[in-house]
Amino acid sequence: MKKARYILVIILVIFCTQFLIAQTSITSYVNPFIGTGSVDSSSLAGNNFPGATVPFGFVQLSPDTDPSPSYNLASGYNYGDNTIVGFSHTHLSGTGVADFFDLLVMPISGDVKWTPGNGSEKRSGYRSAFSKKDEFAKPGYYRVLLQDYNVNAELTATEHAGFHRYTFRENQPAHILFDLSHSIDKKREKWPVDIIGSQLRVIDQYTIEGYRIITGWARLRKLYFHVKFSKPIINHQMARGNKVFEKLPIINGFNAYKAKGDISIRAVFDFDVKPGEQVLLKVGLSSVSVANAKENLEKEINDWDFDAVTAKADALWEKELSTVQIEATPEVKTIFYTGLYHLFIQPNVTSDINGDYQASDMTIKTAPTKKHYSTFSLWDTYRAAHPLYTLLKPSKDAAFINSMIAHYESYGYLPIWQLWNDESYTMIGNHAIPVIVDAVQKGITGFDLHKAYEAVKNTSIIEHPGSPFKLLDQYGYFPEDLQTQSVSLGLEVAFNDWCVAQFAKKMGYKDDYDFFIKRSQLIKNIYDKKTGFFRGKDKNGNWLEPFDPFKYGGNGGSPYTEANAWQYLWYVPQDIPWMIELFGGKDKFIKKLDDFFSLKQGEDQKNHNASGFIGQYAHGNEPSHHIAYLYNTVDQGWKTQKMVTEIMNKFYTTEPAGYSGNEDCGQMSAWYIFSALGFYPVNPAIGNYQFGSPKLNKAVINLENGKQFSILTKNFSEQNVFVHSIRLNGKLVKETFISHDDILKGGVLEFEMGKSPKNKFQNE
Repeated sequence: MKKARYILVIILVIFCTQFLIAQTSITSYVNPFIGTGSVDSSSLAGNNFPGATVPFGFVQLSPDTDPSPSYNLASGYNYGDNTIVGFSHTHLSGTGVADFFDLLVMPISGDVKWTPGNGSEKRSGYRSAFSKKDEFAKPGYYRVLLQDYNVNAELTATEHAGFHRYTFRENQPAHILFDLSHSIDKKREKWPVDIIGSQLRVIDQYTIEGYRIITGWARLRKLYFHVKFSKPIINHQMARGNKVFEKLPIINGFNAYKAKGDISIRAVFDFDVKPGEQVLLKVGLSSVSVANAKENLEKEINDWDFDAVTAKADALWEKELSTVQIEATPEVKTIFYTGLYHLFIQPNVTSDINGDYQASDMTIKTAPTKKHYSTFSLWDTYRAAHPLYTLLKPSKDAAFINSMIAHYESYGYLPIWQLWNDESYTMIGNHAIPVIVDAVQKGITGFDLHKAYEAVKNTSIIEHPGSPFKLLDQYGYFPEDLQTQSVSLGLEVAFNDWCVAQFAKKMGYKDDYDFFIKRSQLIKNIYDKKTGFFRGKDKNGNWLEPFDPFKYGGNGGSPYTEANAWQYLWYVPQDIPWMIELFGGKDKFIKKLDDFFSLKQGEDQKNHNASGFIGQYAHGNEPSHHIAYLYNTVDQGWKTQKMVTEIMNKFYTTEPAGYSGNEDCGQMSAWYIFSALGFYPVNPAIGNYQFGSPKLNKAVINLENGKQFSILTKNFSEQNVFVHSIRLNGKLVKETFISHDDILKGGVLEFEMGKSPKNKFQNE
């Protein structure tokens, strides 16, 4: 009898434990502060923002800790700062360049100071001090206590609207300030910033609206807003520059302040609030018109239930994140799901609810599906982020491609680095090409195949900034004295050409295939057998001297882009057998890889973009991301497993400085997610994933086709990082990779792990 009771108790404990685990929301593992900087402000890592947004949303409502964010503070927020300037409605996630920061809002109690101040002391301007103990964030929600004003600020968001809830605790006059001049550093030389038009109108006691037109990284952005307050405005002031206008009573109709060519438009609105009372405001946004901003707001937030909107945002994130369900340590779960969260922040929808959007040619168009997307950081994201979309969100990937094709139709070629539906020409190559070809190779539908091929081909033959194809046709390479970043550009164009050739082959266009496959092989002209590196040449065919393989390039003035010769040596993912032969066979290839991960020279030649080092491997920059997996191709998979594990352990943490370098719109996160699952797309347009070393006890991918793909890791521990065998649906895997098609069929992938390495893990 006692034994039966004991067994019953054990069963109940197991059931209750499983029930509690099942009730733990996935969003609870997301830490939006990962990637927001360092505690002591000594370094920045990630350039992520902690504020409120929904998956792929237009609005990112988040605190800004700097009145003029710069290159080093691209998200506007650094975890190590101790003052907040206010809460703006648009942000970029993980980029290396700052932009947006539209429509800053700041609650104030007591006297009003019109400028943001320098933050050197409390009440330095309208900014406020805050403490980390009074700050909290989760997907779709942010909260902080503004100490200078004793105001509790809470933020949430929908796709096109921001929702603020401010609790005023002092018996002081309550104000809410709007700053239309807040933006990136206006003294920036590259991508200069100028607010060339703005307007703020008071419609009635509860409503304001307006717009601003601003230059910057995106050449010209228009942002329209419509705002509703929960309490009546009792009076307001407006300011232009240092000139403050008299308080204006609210009258029927509207009061407006409009300016062109001025960057200092601000307004303060006063409210009758007792201590402990709240003022809520809803902000609808649009890139098209005030009318659309109003419609967006009315359809997305039709009442004043802040908690309900917060719960809905959480539910949207829970649904997206539950695409992958994992069993792992709490720390790994936090890193994994925060990474998935960062992956799903962008690309951002830029169309309004009715489908209207400002196209790349500055005209207003309507998306047939009502959804149009931008924020394409393609030099980064084509490597792993977009392949991960094809696996987890293929219908969304098709929607992204439709937006890229729409860009082609209005612009003449596919996007390079597109934000706010405008082309910034940032970075090199035309990497919408592999994104599209990858989707085609994997059988993803939902876009016009023939139009996609037209876009891919024309993008590869029509000259445009950063793509001087005539030079390639004339010289067989890009001469550095005629086109800087020549080696990196040559290697990346070669990969893109290989992708076009695969698409042409699939479509049956033999002549196109022959042309692009031949052009993809021109990289042999920039390989120097004497030094063993890809090197820059001048227009006369001479190697550039002096040559130092450890010397870094940035974004111009060097043959290498954000890398050195060592890091771009391995960039031939489309033809690894040729690369092995080029190096002199497997043994020399292995020796070169070993040197790459061990050589530490060049410490004094790194630039600000370089981070995340293991030897010459630089995880903070994307050209290195596939290299650890190359050991698989020369029967040394155990070294891939060792290196991948070291990279995951060393360069991903739960701290604010949890990334090495910029997170880059989901690319850094995608690398970790793929690697933690146990595989990675070395060639991101072939539909195969090379095996590594999984970081999870179990993972279940809930595929869009209704099937599940499970990954089980037997004998896994922090010490057992070497793969001894892999089985797919019980059958021993003989290759070093798994295909996308095999995953889509559903089933179970089993890793058998051990403490000691095995060169050929396929053999038992």
